[in-house]
Amino acid sequence: MMKPKKTLSSADIFRKFLLKADILFHVIAAILLLIACGFMLFYAFLNILEPSRYSVIALVNDVLLALIILELLWTVIRFLKRQKFSLSPFLAIGIIAAVRRILLIEAQTSLMEHVAVEKLYEIGLSAVVVIILMIAYYLSVKAHRLE
Repeated sequence: MMKPKKTLSSADIFRKFLLKADILFHVIAAILLLIACGFMLFYAFLNILEPSRYSVIALVNDVLLALIILELLWTVIRFLKRQKFSLSPFLAIGIIAAVRRILLIEAQTSLMEHVAVEKLYEIGLSAVVVIILMIAYYLSVKAHRLE
């Protein structure tokens, strides 16, 4: 006995098109993130070739930015694998970004004779952000274990 052919509505066809387009754009984003990370690591490597105070600052900055890009790439990969959403990568990105900012400001101010008070406030604010994000990460891990 033959089953009748099920016809798809235009809404179903449009939904499937949108899902395929979404996956395509995520794949393109992942490729672009990988290329961006490659460029950052290339420039970090160039900083090693000519060591100076400024190149070391740029090296640390470039490597930490590459780590941020890799965390974003990992998030896209998790989406493409249809894995459950996780808050942890975003908290890690925030922590790395705040630490990167602290290190960059500290390195820049170490080369100055007089440090502006605003720079000290910015370092303090970034430190508070790191602490808050670490608490959020701890709570996220603890909540995940309770599930």
